[in-house]
Amino acid sequence: MTLHEQLTQEIRTGPSGPNVGAFFDLDQTLFAGFSATAFTRDQIASGRMSPKDLADSLRATLSFALGRTGFSAFISATSAVYRGMDESVLEEAGQHAFDKHLATQIYPESRALVKAHQERGHTVAIITSATRYQADPVARELGIERVLYTKLGVKDGILTGEVVRPTCHGEGKATAARSLTSEYDLDLEESYFYSDSHDDLPLFELVGRPRPLNPTRQLAQIAKERRWPVRRFTSRGMPTLGDVVRTGLIYGALVPSVAFGVAAGLLNRSKREAVNVMGSVWGDLAASAAGIDLRVDGEEHLWSHRPAVFTFNHQSGLELVLMLKLLRKDFTGIGKQELRHNPIFGPLFSAAGVVFVDRSNTAKAIEALAPAVEALRHGRSLIIAPEGTRSTTPTLGPFKKGAFRLAMQARVPIVPVVFRNVLDALPKGAAIVRPAVIESVVLPPVDTSDWTLDTLDEEIRRLRDRYIEVLEGP
Repeated sequence: MTLHEQLTQEIRTGPSGPNVGAFFDLDQTLFAGFSATAFTRDQIASGRMSPKDLADSLRATLSFALGRTGFSAFISATSAVYRGMDESVLEEAGQHAFDKHLATQIYPESRALVKAHQERGHTVAIITSATRYQADPVARELGIERVLYTKLGVKDGILTGEVVRPTCHGEGKATAARSLTSEYDLDLEESYFYSDSHDDLPLFELVGRPRPLNPTRQLAQIAKERRWPVRRFTSRGMPTLGDVVRTGLIYGALVPSVAFGVAAGLLNRSKREAVNVMGSVWGDLAASAAGIDLRVDGEEHLWSHRPAVFTFNHQSGLELVLMLKLLRKDFTGIGKQELRHNPIFGPLFSAAGVVFVDRSNTAKAIEALAPAVEALRHGRSLIIAPEGTRSTTPTLGPFKKGAFRLAMQARVPIVPVVFRNVLDALPKGAAIVRPAVIESVVLPPVDTSDWTLDTLDEEIRRLRDRYIEVLEGP
C-alpha cells in the first residue's frame, strides 16, 4: 500500500494524459498559511517596508476584507510600495520567504495529490491571485511548470507600482484556466480544481471535478449543497490538543526508559546494557506515543553486518527516535557540539558515548572523531547523517565525507537507511509532532574495504544516487 493511497485513488484510476487539467490554488491549499503574510514579514525584516508602508498595506487589506474595495484596488494599494524596485529584489525576497516560512508548511497530502497528477501525465498548474514572486518558489519545489498569477507592472526590469489587469482573482482565475484549455486542448469536464476559497467559485463551476480543500465556511456550505467532495488536512497549521499531548508523551517516555536502562545496567553490571535498554525502550515508547507507523523494507540489512556505519537522510529531529527503534542496541552517534549543553539530552548522549563535534572548526571536528573510530573497532556501530544538517524539504542535500572516511578508517561497511515522509510528522523548525506513516528503506551493506581517497568522491556520488532513487520511488 502506498502512502496517501486513498487520497489519490480517484486520480490513479481516472483518465490519464495531458488533456486532463489539475489546477491548484496556492494559500491554504498547497500549504498552510498565507504567502502574503510570509512575504510581508520578510519585507519588514529586510527594511524594504517602512512602518508607513505597513500601515498603508494593513488599511488596504482591511478595506478589502470588509468588502469596501475590490481585489484589483487592494493589490494596487499594496504593491505601490514596490514602485522603482528592481524585479530581482522581489524574486529573491519570494525565495527567502519560502525557504524561511513556507517550505515546511506544504501539506504532505497536497504534495501527494500533485505527484499523483504528474504521474498520470496531467497538465498541472498553479492558478493563484498571488504574484509570481510568491508562487514560483512553491512551483519549483513541487515541480509544477505552469503558474498563472496576478501580474505586477514591470518595465526594463523595474517595477512600476501598477497592476496588470485583469487580475487572477474570481472570474480572472476562470479566464486563466480557459487560456490553458485553449493552449493544451484540455477536457474541462475531466479536469480538477483544488482551492479553499468561495472566491474561486467561477473556476470550481468551470471544471467537472471541483475539489474543495480546507474550505472556508462559505465554500463548505456551497460544497455541501452541490455534493462536492471536501477534504481537510490537519498535518500542517494549528496543531490539535492530541498532537500537543502526544508530543509531551514523547519526552515523558524518557523517564521510564531511563529507569529501565539503569535497572538493566545495575543487574548486568554493564553500562552498555543500560544504554541499549534505555535507547530501545525510548524508541518504542516515543514512536508509539507520537502516532508513528514505521514501515520497514530491508530490515534484514540492519543485522547482517555489524559493526557498521549507518547513514540516514536528515529531514527532522525525529530520526533519532526512528534509529533507536530500528537499531535497538550497540551503537552510538555523532552530534553537533551544541547538543552537549542540552539539559535533557546532553547528559544522556554523553552517557551513550555520542561524539560531539564542532562543525565550525574542521580541524577540531576531524580530531574529535577518533573516539568514533575506536567505538567501531570495538564492536559498536555508528549512526550519522552525511548531509550534516536538516533540510526543510524532501530534497536530499549534498553529502559530506566524514561518515565515509570513518567507515574506511575502521574498515567496516556502510548501511544506508533511507527515510521517506519524516517531514510529515515533524518538519524542520516545528515543535509539535503529528501522527504519520513513515517508510524506512534499508539498503544492503556497502563494502568499503577497497575504497581509496582517490575513489571516495565517486563512491559517495553512487551512494547518494541510491538515496535519490529510493526517495523518488513509489
